Amino acid sequence: MKKVSFGGAIGLLLLAGGLLYLRYGSSARRSARLVAFLRAPQEHSDWVVPARIRCGDAPFLMPTAGYIGYLWGDRFQLLHTHQGVDIFGGTAPGETPVYAAYDGLLTRLPAWKSAVIIRHEDPLHPDRIIWTYYAHMADPQGRSLIAPDFPPGTEDRPVQAGTLLGYQGNYSGNPRRPVGVHLHFSIVLGDGQGRFRNELDIANTLDPSPYLGLSLNAREVPPDRVPLCPPEDIHPFEE
Repeated sequence: MKKVSFGGAIGLLLLAGGLLYLRYGSSARRSARLVAFLRAPQEHSDWVVPARIRCGDAPFLMPTAGYIGYLWGDRFQLLHTHQGVDIFGGTAPGETPVYAAYDGLLTRLPAWKSAVIIRHEDPLHPDRIIWTYYAHMADPQGRSLIAPDFPPGTEDRPVQAGTLLGYQGNYSGNPRRPVGVHLHFSIVLGDGQGRFRNELDIANTLDPSPYLGLSLNAREVPPDRVPLCPPEDIHPFEE
């Protein structure tokens, strides 16, 4: 077997590091900006997107208020690509409301402490069914912050765009490791048999950008750009 010199090994390590940086560096830099926001949200109020606004002619409402810290397609680990967007309110658990983004039928599985999912006819592709998924609506101990109208076991409850679903939380499944207070929001494909696919696989989700009216794809948004709807395109929600 051909030996690799010390210098050659260092070169390989540097090359590997460079490749990892190219793949994960943008997420790391997004994390640094997020930390700055969470440390002093009042100093970065211009980074916050309002809840229940429509950006341009997008079909979906913004489901909550906050800083959009992570995007669809961000890479955090070798085997995991982020399959939604994370919106951080900069508040304590139970303070920042979460709303339905579009009319649909809401389901909360019996074991779900912090999540609901809503079935929709796809407004951009009317021949298919999609689901919007809302997660982390519980405190670190798993005490639910979901609105009492949607208890565990709820199935196909009609909701309208703008309906209060609950509040941002920081439940991770491990009380000793809470996440930052935020909403994880994703758009999940149907399985063709009336149910939703596994949301943990990005291949089963859709880029939310065209549904929310602003670029939320990690490949298209550099880490130094804050994802926001231009002020002239903001349309407030009307009851």
